[in-house]
Amino acid sequence: MCAYGDGVADVNIGDLLAFHESHRRLATVTTVRPPSRFGVLDIAADRSVEHFREKPLADGSVNAGCFVFEPGVIEYLDDDSALEESPLKRLAADGQLMAYPHDGFFQPMDPYRESVAPHEMWADGTAPWGVWHTES
Repeated sequence: MCAYGDGVADVNIGDLLAFHESHRRLATVTTVRPPSRFGVLDIAADRSVEHFREKPLADGSVNAGCFVFEPGVIEYLDDDSALEESPLKRLAADGQLMAYPHDGFFQPMDPYRESVAPHEMWADGTAPWGVWHTES
């Protein structure tokens, strides 16, 4: 298992591992559908606004940075490429990458403006990813 260090999430690791073990592929990536940063307008042919949706979920899924890898993934790694480039693209092309959908909390922490809310949640004890933390 590995995870990026620039985000926080309340991924159920046991469920993620069970999903990975169930499909017998080399790799699993956790995915989320993030909210849009902006409100979205649905515009008719005559340019009238049919609907306004404030920050809807994105149509596609994004990499949440939490993975399960089998040892065979090492064959996909090389010294000069980022994981998101050649390795994950090749695993996907070879049918060896599965997506574990996460519907819970996820927050990237880069750039700085995205880290403010998670830091505040941690400080006030409301961090949903801090599942090991209990009140005394």
